[in-house]
Amino acid sequence: MIHIVKSSVLAVVTLIALSASALASSLPEVTALVEQAGPAVVNISTTKTINNQGKLRDFFQQMPRKGTPFDDFFDQFDRFFGPQGPHGGPQGPQNGPQGPRDRERGPKQRSLGSGFIISRDGYIVTNNHVIDQADEVKVLLRDSDKPLSAKVVGRDPEMDLALIKIDGQKDLPYLEFGDSGALKVGEWVVAIGNPFGLQNTVTMGIVSAKGRIIGAGPFDNFIQTDASINPGNSGGPLLDLDGRVIGINTAIVASGQGIGFAIPSNMAKDIIGQLRENKSVKRGWLGVTIQNIDENTAKALDMKDTKGALLTSVIPGDPADKAGLKTGDVITAVNGESVEDTNALLRKVAALRPGEKAELTYLRKGSTSKATVSLGERDSKSVAQGEMQNGEDDTAREALLGLSLRPVNAQEAKALGLDKAQGLLVAGVEQGSAAEDADVRPGDVIVEINQSPVGSVDAFTKAVKEDGRKKGVVMLLVKRQGQNLFRTIPVTDAK
Repeated sequence: MIHIVKSSVLAVVTLIALSASALASSLPEVTALVEQAGPAVVNISTTKTINNQGKLRDFFQQMPRKGTPFDDFFDQFDRFFGPQGPHGGPQGPQNGPQGPRDRERGPKQRSLGSGFIISRDGYIVTNNHVIDQADEVKVLLRDSDKPLSAKVVGRDPEMDLALIKIDGQKDLPYLEFGDSGALKVGEWVVAIGNPFGLQNTVTMGIVSAKGRIIGAGPFDNFIQTDASINPGNSGGPLLDLDGRVIGINTAIVASGQGIGFAIPSNMAKDIIGQLRENKSVKRGWLGVTIQNIDENTAKALDMKDTKGALLTSVIPGDPADKAGLKTGDVITAVNGESVEDTNALLRKVAALRPGEKAELTYLRKGSTSKATVSLGERDSKSVAQGEMQNGEDDTAREALLGLSLRPVNAQEAKALGLDKAQGLLVAGVEQGSAAEDADVRPGDVIVEINQSPVGSVDAFTKAVKEDGRKKGVVMLLVKRQGQNLFRTIPVTDAK
């Protein structure tokens, strides 16, 4: 019996050993990759001046002074700083014993990050947040002890990318971009960077997911990886097994382990090209505000699914308006490529240049149409105005769905961000009602119901009982603090 147990244990140990050996033999060999790619990864250090004296001065100058024990202190404070700041404010001393003006500058803040060389003559890619507001940028090459001064060529805060350059270099090692679009979840990847200042640290993992939206910016589309990424890795490359850059390591989940995010190379390549050529980035602009579609909204729009971007406003005179798009339209494709949601629409339009023409496929009241738009330049936003509908007194009336409504009067229009009196003011929302669940709030102005203008409580009630009862849902176009929003409310009892 004892012999059998020992044999069983030996068999298990042998099986485990064989499994471990098989696993080890199946892991990719990356030593050659690291040897080739490593020299092109750099350490970036920055110095930034922190000026805290302005806040300190403002704090003291707001405190009561005359007739207090601090009188003498404040007199000395003013003599040094002056009412308008130290050394040379309009009411302060122009010259004196204070010393050079540099004394007003605060302490230096130093930070570290990563980057990678993309050309023999010294162009380097990193994250914008690595070099943002830096007074001085230094680059340390892997095989050098002396950091080199770098100049910022261009930055793109919206994508969190930056291009810097070190001069006087002619034959540097460099990395090439790969195709992040061909990347598959589960593929092996390698990250190289300087976590916590530890130069040229190599980690390996897999692609955990693609298309991650983490709220970092308007064009989120991150590659998620479990290759170890830590503070200091920002701006470093995420490489495929051929040594090509398929991502720029950018963000981590501070409370998690094995969760890092990289900007896909296919998104970065065009941005870096623009920064290198023009020192700035130009993006396409439609002139609309948008929101995602939930199941109730899809039902109200007679849609089969929730794919697309719903236009909550169309800015007069902007490209979408000139092409004939209207509030309530749903954009489902750009140049034949499907639009899953608002994030996808933003990315697709922003990837095009101002002046380019784009074919938009959109849904309007159940019918599919197409429009060709000549894109503007993404630089500012405004909101469209609704149409006027009125015809009742100022007394709030209880309507359906837990809403207390009344028409907007002329005196209220300006305060509500309206050009003129229009729509129905939400005077109250019943606690626990369907309207509250749909995030309709007191002070909202309902401009449309099911894509038709509404200006009276009677018209609102009729729409709920007829169209709403038929569809089982109503979709409200709501104006809130100058912005258009769609709110969809289920209609379970419209009697």
